[in-house]
Amino acid sequence: MAAQEVAFDEAKARELEEKFDPEVRFRPLGPVAAWIAAVALFSLSLFHYYTAGFGLLREVTHRGVHMSFVLALIFLVFSGKRGDRTLYASSLWRPAGIPLTDWALMAAAVVSTLYVPYIFSELAFRVGNPLPVDVFMGTMLIVVLLEATRRSMGWPLPVIAILIIAYGLFGRYAPGVLVHPGASWSAMVNHLYLTSQGIYGLPVGVVATYVFHFVLFGVLATRMGLGQLFIDAATTIAGRFSGGPAKVAVVSSAMMGTITGSSIANAVTTGSLTIPAMIRIGYPRHFAAAVEAAASTGGQITPPIMGAAAFLMIEFLGIPYTHIMIAALVPAFMHFFGVLMQVHFEAKRQGLRGLTREEMPRIWEVLKRDWPTLFPLFLLVGILMNGYTPYLAAFWGITACIVIGFLNPRNRLTPSDVFEAFVTGAKYALAVGAAAATVGIVIGVVTLTGVSFKVAYIVTGTAASWAAAVEPFIPFGLMTTAGLTLLMTLILTGVVCIVMGTGVPTTANYLIMVTVAAPILGLLGVEPLVAHFFVFYYGILADITPPVALCAYATAGIANSNPFSTGNTAFRLGMGKILVPFVFVFSPSMLIMVQDFSLNEFLLATFGCILGITALSAAFSDYLLDRLFGWERLLLAFAALLLVAPELTTTIIGTAIFIPVALRPLIWKKHEGKVPTRAA
Repeated sequence: MAAQEVAFDEAKARELEEKFDPEVRFRPLGPVAAWIAAVALFSLSLFHYYTAGFGLLREVTHRGVHMSFVLALIFLVFSGKRGDRTLYASSLWRPAGIPLTDWALMAAAVVSTLYVPYIFSELAFRVGNPLPVDVFMGTMLIVVLLEATRRSMGWPLPVIAILIIAYGLFGRYAPGVLVHPGASWSAMVNHLYLTSQGIYGLPVGVVATYVFHFVLFGVLATRMGLGQLFIDAATTIAGRFSGGPAKVAVVSSAMMGTITGSSIANAVTTGSLTIPAMIRIGYPRHFAAAVEAAASTGGQITPPIMGAAAFLMIEFLGIPYTHIMIAALVPAFMHFFGVLMQVHFEAKRQGLRGLTREEMPRIWEVLKRDWPTLFPLFLLVGILMNGYTPYLAAFWGITACIVIGFLNPRNRLTPSDVFEAFVTGAKYALAVGAAAATVGIVIGVVTLTGVSFKVAYIVTGTAASWAAAVEPFIPFGLMTTAGLTLLMTLILTGVVCIVMGTGVPTTANYLIMVTVAAPILGLLGVEPLVAHFFVFYYGILADITPPVALCAYATAGIANSNPFSTGNTAFRLGMGKILVPFVFVFSPSMLIMVQDFSLNEFLLATFGCILGITALSAAFSDYLLDRLFGWERLLLAFAALLLVAPELTTTIIGTAIFIPVALRPLIWKKHEGKVPTRAA
């Protein structure tokens, strides 16, 4: 991994991303169709860039224009048969190589999405009593939207939407507490199409005003050299230590996460360099791929540019984005710390080396060469911290990327590079745009039927009965019935998030689960910010949770390793993200921006979490200061569970168990003159 070998091939990274990420797996286009798509994609990015800096349109108009572009483009760049990579010649039935049915669907998408903005002045007299033409247009949009989502994301999300629509229509036949009178199709379309509670609701609004702009910023920032700076800096910071390339993978993924907000984009960008280097120094292939996958999933939780769900929180909670950023700092650190500790212990156990001075770039040379690329990121963060809107911060960040890119001789951008970046940024936003609109259907039916409160009643009742059964077995009364009920509810919620995430992207997963789970956790006294973060974190875990672990499968493809083994190992490496949400639910001060912040609670939870993650990492890796006996691994795992429970008593007990196990090799070495080998 010599200095001259550190540079990554951006075109190769994009090729890998298209191979492993279904959301950017586009069909090949002929010259005419490719030109039409490029102009439309560029126009979509230009529209968002302009409105971010010079003022948004009227809400419903802005969302309508955004959706008309997104849905029409999906029918242009995604094939009706997923995975079809055939390049068709132009013919009477395939103008420009695109089937006539797709052209018709594009037209239907544009007409049905722009219809509501067109009649907006009359909506006050039509909501609740739609005209036949309103019902027709709404029906057309629902059908077109479900097909667009199927093409760009697969079947799971459209199936969920269809099932929830069926529940809204035929609720009178639902069992038990889930029963409701049911709605007519006209009333359903009215709610989903003509109000702001459905398709034109909050999810589409956030994607159209926040998410799109930060996706575009990430593409431009990477294109003008900031990604290269992060990789070089991570190599100089972490490369020299044991198992150096794996630690470079963790640090560079954390840095790249500040600008990408996408697990797979992060994984293929850094993994194309770090995974071969890890394999070269002795890491097993599946472990090398798992390290990159686990680290890359942290991109969606790493400030300042987090996943789309972070921007949705702004609107759901009505708080500034800076609060979300600050709240995410400590949990994000815990995730990367957990991966780093397991990487370290694995390297020590296997005796793996770090990189030599000849294999690493010099930090001062890196900064001297590429420091201008940091300016757009610092500018964006500075604008955010001064209380301006995220889209205005993104506008100036994008502008700074273009200016620096034109002026920087190291990696100078041309107008064609900017055009291509705008096209690529729009492509990355298509799938999430369709998903957001489809989730609007789910949220609309939930608000129409009130099913979330009924589900809350069922879940809390089940959790309470489980808690009553478990409580007699809890020693010393360490948890009350209320605490056990909350714990059981969190476990149920976390499992559902992970299961949902196997077929639904993280943003859609977050939206659906927040709609259903937030009322559940609210009934148990959990602050809204904490509830949202819990669902957010567990939704992201799906990227590394078998059997459908897209990020792990992407890195397995780079490493040529077994995808299932890679996913299992990545899930284990990401255990910090598994534990930490439980910690900040029981100790909200870890998120800092909570109503009753306590410094003592924050310090106790943070200290316990760091020590607990270290203990669990050692137990998984079979190494602390030396190879561990089997009984020591069990003790460390038990100590970890006590340490991450944010109570003074459990923290003291956990620390008392951890310290003797950690010091055992030093004590034996002092008294026997050597570190004993582990018992067979």
